Amino acid sequence: MYVFRHSEQTLKTALISKNPVLVSQYEKLDAGEQRLMNEAFQPTSDLFKPITFQSQSDWIISHPEVPQDFEQFFSDAYRKTPTPEKHTIYIQSIGSLANTRVISEEYIKWLKSYCEAFFYGLTVKLLEPVSVSATKCSFRVNDHTQNLQIHAGHILTFLKKKKREDAFCVVGITMIDLYPRDSWNFVFGQASLTDGVGIFSFARYGKDFYSSHYKGKVKKPKRVSSSDYSIFNNYCVPDITSALLLRSCKTLTHEIGHIFGLRHCQWLACLMQGSNHLEEADRRPLNLCPICLRKLQCALGFNIVERYKALVRWIDEECTDTPAPKPSCENAVSVPKPVEAFKEWREWVVKCLAVLQNQE
Repeated sequence: MYVFRHSEQTLKTALISKNPVLVSQYEKLDAGEQRLMNEAFQPTSDLFKPITFQSQSDWIISHPEVPQDFEQFFSDAYRKTPTPEKHTIYIQSIGSLANTRVISEEYIKWLKSYCEAFFYGLTVKLLEPVSVSATKCSFRVNDHTQNLQIHAGHILTFLKKKKREDAFCVVGITMIDLYPRDSWNFVFGQASLTDGVGIFSFARYGKDFYSSHYKGKVKKPKRVSSSDYSIFNNYCVPDITSALLLRSCKTLTHEIGHIFGLRHCQWLACLMQGSNHLEEADRRPLNLCPICLRKLQCALGFNIVERYKALVRWIDEECTDTPAPKPSCENAVSVPKPVEAFKEWREWVVKCLAVLQNQE
């Protein structure tokens, strides 16, 4: 393991800036928020660690990018900022998300309420689920994996048409693998920051996607008709485990963060780090580093204590913002939210709240 560490002064400048106007803005934050954010440049901080990487194939090494500090984010004339008129994140599910309708409905509600806590202050709404055929996207059977895939760019075009007047952005989620163009093997997701739309697949987050026993493989190699969407009937979807839910929350908030104008983080271990593969994505934390946190707070104007409390409530609450599903022949009991994988992060958030509220 290798450590990518910046100097204290570099991190301090990236967070606070040398611009007197931005320094003054920082000084107007309450004492607790400054105390937490100042952890960014404390070498012994238990809350915010330097970036680590395992190999030359990791994102920060293989994709050199110009770091974006707070001043660059603040001064970006092209970044999108919510307004009172455009203050809603819409989530569009495409195809089946789970093995039963009840689990599928609960899963997307969990994602909705997580986004409401993470992007505290914005409204998050669910659009009616649609089938793959409704998008009129191209699709294929991947030559290497024999898995079905849908065309990410065509889905973005579909989502642009679904964008409502009050939408800050519209993001699609699916359990079907994606490809951006014929020459690419796959892509986890794709977004258009200008149009405020994105599509993300969680197919590869299932525990057996890369296994030779994966049930989503097309059994007999064949060319499929560009208009015969019946091939997606009874398409294999992974079990909604705690690990899959955590990965889904991580990807969804990372990609929506890009729509806000947050670039890949190269300062500290952070949700906004890039990742080339699943193992690297799993190492990426759920939290934003102080530099990226200040960027998001600048865009949304939330109180950090209230935001962290909302995230803790999301982990602790058994149900989301809707009553438990009524018993049915499909599922006779309500579906518990699988948050086991979030427990360590909950402890981290509680530590942050202690710093914010000056608790010993």
